[in-house]
Amino acid sequence: MIANVIIAGLLLLDPGPYGEGFQDGSTAGVHLENSKIVLTGTGLSGKSDGYQLKRPCWYEPDDSAVGMLQRFNNPEAWQGDEASRERYRQFLEQFKDKIGQEGAWWTPAYDGSDPKGSACSLDLAPFVWVEPGTTPANGLTIEDLVDIARAALTVPEPKIELNPDVKSYVNLPTWVWLSGAGETTRSVTATLPGVMSATVTANLTDIEIKSGTTDDRATVETTGCGQSGTPYKKGAKFTCGVNYLRASVDQPRGVYVLEVTSVWEIDVEDDVVPFVYEPVQVGATRDVPVGEVQSTVEKTG
Repeated sequence: MIANVIIAGLLLLDPGPYGEGFQDGSTAGVHLENSKIVLTGTGLSGKSDGYQLKRPCWYEPDDSAVGMLQRFNNPEAWQGDEASRERYRQFLEQFKDKIGQEGAWWTPAYDGSDPKGSACSLDLAPFVWVEPGTTPANGLTIEDLVDIARAALTVPEPKIELNPDVKSYVNLPTWVWLSGAGETTRSVTATLPGVMSATVTANLTDIEIKSGTTDDRATVETTGCGQSGTPYKKGAKFTCGVNYLRASVDQPRGVYVLEVTSVWEIDVEDDVVPFVYEPVQVGATRDVPVGEVQSTVEKTG
């Protein structure tokens, strides 16, 4: 991501080094702007649960005094009038003053997926000089890095499988399971190269099933659901799914709307922060038409 800086009435392009965090349309959990943080892991291509960072903006380590001076010393900025050149000279002076001193400049970064991120970043100073071994107010911490990894974490959207598949019937067990979940452990690591990193892991633990109707019309069985339900197997005991007790003909569109939610417990690697995150829960729905088996009685004699 290229950051723009206006000095002496001129728009200067700051070439970085900057990068964007993961974003893939609506699945994005976080969108890093003006950031060097690198996101990696198996949990970057799924569905976000909408978790937002505790802090939408922060300072990150950027460059040395010499590096910043080289970056912003733009010959075009010297082509304006005397007043503009003087303002530009004063701007560069802050970098010249720190040459030879130990430390680095820190600059703002923010989460572009949060509506508050950009405004938060604009409230921060564009450059802050930081001595070695210290962190400025609003500077990036390991707690922030853990939170960024958590916000970037996504899980697969569950795909509901049923048996019977097309239509169920009263008092006939409807088996429920999820397909396409892939690995049941997913992780994201957020790394500030050369400084620190943090990893957050999600483990699929179980599923929750809602029949789409009231208890007098259906019973839910979850004793054998495990991590992702139980696929139908002829002759096996029914331990995960719904037993509908009444037909759906009187329901809107003539169906019950079954809902299945996958539950992923969250762990922070090495317990580097005392955060306890709520599980990631991602749900899906499926229409289930339920009919009644018609019996025929024949008279004899």
